[in-house]
Amino acid sequence: MDCAKVGRLIMQFRKEKGMTQQQVADLLRISNKTVSKWERGLGCPDVSLWDDLSTVLGADILKLLQGELSPNRPDVGKLEKTLFYVCPTCGNILVSTGTASISCCGRKLKPLIPVSCSEEHKAVLREIDLEYYVTVNHDMRKDHYISFAALVYHDRIYLNRLYPEQNPEFRLPMVRKGGYLYLYCTQHGLQKCPIAQISREHERIAD
Repeated sequence: MDCAKVGRLIMQFRKEKGMTQQQVADLLRISNKTVSKWERGLGCPDVSLWDDLSTVLGADILKLLQGELSPNRPDVGKLEKTLFYVCPTCGNILVSTGTASISCCGRKLKPLIPVSCSEEHKAVLREIDLEYYVTVNHDMRKDHYISFAALVYHDRIYLNRLYPEQNPEFRLPMVRKGGYLYLYCTQHGLQKCPIAQISREHERIAD
């Protein structure tokens, strides 16, 4: 571990948070001389302090350990390239619009790789006014169910969380034609299908 690099990164994150060395020290219950020593590269934090230090600085602990930041390319705003993540421990659903370092429950998450919707995950749409009413013929048991559905356009995302033992049906706003429907099955992963290719029970239903 390069203590000089780690120290520079600690100082950078501290200043970004608008904190003094004393404030960091108080939150970690250590002396400000210890923080000063880290930032001058004269030593590295004890392993017992890394989690708390990461929280205090709002920093990725892996980046702190590496002592360097690798900026991502700027987000160009194309949300059709949205990435979805699901924590295997708590089931949290996380979303990024580009390459990102995503973690939950102490684990770094990899983005889900979508596949084309299988027959088991085929959805049916009905258009009611400006909404899609979506139904999926799928089990909703505690060990096998659709966890979330998302409608993704190039400039916006709508996400609907689903739970076991409820009906696999939901409404999504239809703000324009096109877009992609994503379904996440707890056993078969992320499924993706262009809205234009999803079968309709009726092209439009009037109230």
